[in-house]
Amino acid sequence: MSTSTIPPIVVMGVSGSGKSTVGLDLAEELGASFIDGDDLHPPANKAKMAAGHPLDDDDRWPWLDAIGAVLATRDDQGYPPIVACSALKRVYRDRLRAAAPGTVFVHLHGSAELLSSRLGPRMHEYMPATLLGSQLDTLQPLDEDEEGVVVDIAPLPPEVTANAIAGLRTLLSSSA
Repeated sequence: MSTSTIPPIVVMGVSGSGKSTVGLDLAEELGASFIDGDDLHPPANKAKMAAGHPLDDDDRWPWLDAIGAVLATRDDQGYPPIVACSALKRVYRDRLRAAAPGTVFVHLHGSAELLSSRLGPRMHEYMPATLLGSQLDTLQPLDEDEEGVVVDIAPLPPEVTANAIAGLRTLLSSSA
């Protein structure tokens, strides 16, 4: 993929799906920068989640606007960033696409059991494993009219990344 063919990419999914790991690997493979959307949460959102309370839409809008602004940028080589962001609802993805037209999504998908097993031993600054259920309840998978690929997270991360790249290449070549 050349700089002109790489769109802004959001690696999406619930907590424990591997967004940061796969996002970093994708960025390295494609020569793009990686931004973890978690780093763009305001302190109030982090405190709310750390206390075990899920965010509501009013909490998310400013965060999504910050992510959209990042997605609309290009680096010195002309590459847009790859951003890890849960993007659980269609309306959130629509908002990101409004800020950065052409954004595509890599939805990392796995069973609730697999996700729970990954979250169990993991320590996250403000995202307790107890919020996984609310995220799964909120998740709206990509609709057929949304540009993106769904990637199974069961394999090891290098294979997940390879599958994401293969899916993106297929998607981008079919929409060219």
